[in-house]
Amino acid sequence: MIKLISGDFTLDAAKGDAPRRTISGTAVPYNVPATVSDGTQVIFRPGSLPVEGKAPRLFMYHDASMPVGVVTERVDTEQGMMFSAKISATALGNDALVMASDGTIDQVSVGVNPTKFSYDEAGTMIIEAAQWTELSLVPIGAFGDMANIATVAASIHQEPEEVVLNEEVVPEQEIEPMSEVTVPAVEATIPTAPIFAQAKKEFVLPTAGEFMAAYHIGGDTFKNMNAAVADYTASKRTALQAAAGDVLTTDTPGLLPVPVLGPLVQDLNFLRPVVDAVGARAYPDNGQQKTFIRPTITTHTSVASQSELGSASATTMVIASNSISKTTLAGQVTLSVQDIDFTSPAAMQLILNDLMGEYMIASDNLAADNLLTAASASGVWDGTVADLLKSVYDSAVDISSNRNWTPTHMFVSPDVWGQLGQLADTTGRPVFPFIGAGLTGQNALGGGQASSWNGNPLGLQLVVDSNFAAKTMIITRVGQGAGDAYEFYESIRGLMSVEQPSVLGRNMSFHGYVSTFAAIGGMIRKITQA
Repeated sequence: MIKLISGDFTLDAAKGDAPRRTISGTAVPYNVPATVSDGTQVIFRPGSLPVEGKAPRLFMYHDASMPVGVVTERVDTEQGMMFSAKISATALGNDALVMASDGTIDQVSVGVNPTKFSYDEAGTMIIEAAQWTELSLVPIGAFGDMANIATVAASIHQEPEEVVLNEEVVPEQEIEPMSEVTVPAVEATIPTAPIFAQAKKEFVLPTAGEFMAAYHIGGDTFKNMNAAVADYTASKRTALQAAAGDVLTTDTPGLLPVPVLGPLVQDLNFLRPVVDAVGARAYPDNGQQKTFIRPTITTHTSVASQSELGSASATTMVIASNSISKTTLAGQVTLSVQDIDFTSPAAMQLILNDLMGEYMIASDNLAADNLLTAASASGVWDGTVADLLKSVYDSAVDISSNRNWTPTHMFVSPDVWGQLGQLADTTGRPVFPFIGAGLTGQNALGGGQASSWNGNPLGLQLVVDSNFAAKTMIITRVGQGAGDAYEFYESIRGLMSVEQPSVLGRNMSFHGYVSTFAAIGGMIRKITQA
């Protein structure tokens, strides 16, 4: 499944009694390169998306459990695939329209299964035909203005809320509808003069999807959400104090914040070196199953010389059905309302950032451990320069033999990175010096091209990851799309939260699903140390 995120849109609120709930614009521009969810560069050719068949469903965030409508019209043009979609009259549909109106969600993304495609010399996937399965509302785009939603006609039809007064009520009068997404006003009167009253909608704490969307957008969007949450908690705190009597700050000195000078010291760098090098792929089943199948060829067909009227070579292709399970990575924390309200800097945001960072470290650690487990030994390095060269080239030969794929990356633990940097020749000069200002060195590790037969294995891209066990050195091919020896799959499900009124707390968790697969085990080689 390819999930391709395109551009933003503007809101044009509908007027009148009949609710209008449609969006229209460009789903995918043709002949424009973009990066999809698994990191692959793709280009859609004209006519690659169907205009007939089952209509794509409209989801939130590519989540099939969050349907909000259906694509009602598809028009294929030379520039791209145009669409119109209808938003369902559900609570989730209403939320989608509200988030569209205030700019929280302002882009769309297509989900397709390519059925006819090829790769160019740069490794870009050229899609000639695909099944269009869904269209999603998302906060982040890849095509920008070239794939925007042109119009949104949105009005939410709701029944007016009745306002009851202990007075005689005279007939209702109409008021003009609002020009934006509108909740009809409610009118009430008393004998002396008419009163126009509209019940104030109570703020509802954001869902996991809303919070993550605002977090990724950042800027004023996330600032406004935090302000709304602060107002909400302040209102609840005010009500609690009123019920218990007036409480002054002088009565609770132990709960007052202690000023913090400067930002919180961050002693962990939330990076994923292995995952970034390998590339995170989207699950082919859209994350709906506990396991999924990754087919691989165990026996190829054959071609050989054939004599006149002689039998041609015949070998049956055998395709293995590899079942890959999903690992759930999750963490949780419970915060008191005091921690949320009274800390400086705000504990809630700092703790959530740390929770998401720990997920990144855990997922990278799993990817690093499984990569090392899948590796086969190609030599033992005795610590000398000559033996290192032999071990690297032996690994490259093992990877390339009978496959015609060449290695691209060398993964090492920090201690091995230190050993490589300290290697010197007989005169004390570094074997792998740092070369800058556009210069290249003969021995510069990672300075040349390693991914072709004309390349030098010492041009392998060096990836240093502290999640590896000591003395780790792995040589393989990843991040190229075609011929990748190791694959990493991921579905980040994001934040979940629930109030705990009995203890004045809020429990929050963050989780995601990850899987790894050694697609070509013989191309994952490790060099051990004597």
